[in-house]
Amino acid sequence: MLIEHGLRITVLSLVDMLDKFKIPLALAGVGLILIIGGWIFSSTFNKQSENFPKESVVGVQKTISVDVSGAVNNPGVYQLKEGDRVEDAIKAAGGISELASQPYLSKRVNMAQKLSDGMKIYIPMEGETGAIFGVTVDQSAQVNINTASQAELEALPGIGPVTAAKIISDRPYQKIDDLLIRKLVSKTVFEKIKNSISVF
Repeated sequence: MLIEHGLRITVLSLVDMLDKFKIPLALAGVGLILIIGGWIFSSTFNKQSENFPKESVVGVQKTISVDVSGAVNNPGVYQLKEGDRVEDAIKAAGGISELASQPYLSKRVNMAQKLSDGMKIYIPMEGETGAIFGVTVDQSAQVNINTASQAELEALPGIGPVTAAKIISDRPYQKIDDLLIRKLVSKTVFEKIKNSISVF
């Protein structure tokens, strides 16, 4: 009888304690469920992101338009990837034709130069002189500001070592006026060198 009575008291005490602490216990239970749920969601999300294609994370690569003409097998405007080089544009145009001026290619065409949108690449034929803005000039006498060395640029009137370095670091150029637009040379200096420079 005493044992039964004692058990009853213990059970009643437990019921009273549970009743007294039911709100904190319920909150603790909810917290535990949230922690377990968060852990399951986190592990599932990590697995999904591992399987996610890298290409879609990087995004779509930008395309640029480049005009390739002159002594190439298939002149035209070509769509290339941003970061492509002059060599890639010439390959897209079917490569250099047999009629191309080899001295010009070896001295003036920088195959490793990065392309820019709207860029013009012209490969002259053997013995050809290029026409720039309607004026016929001897291309070999001009300094190509896209490919010239520091020494070649410094040989131009009004261009010192600092300006030559700026011109090199700010390449490529689509037209000689870019030197003025980008404020790399003054108007006075530009007037002195404009007939001695080219961009291709």
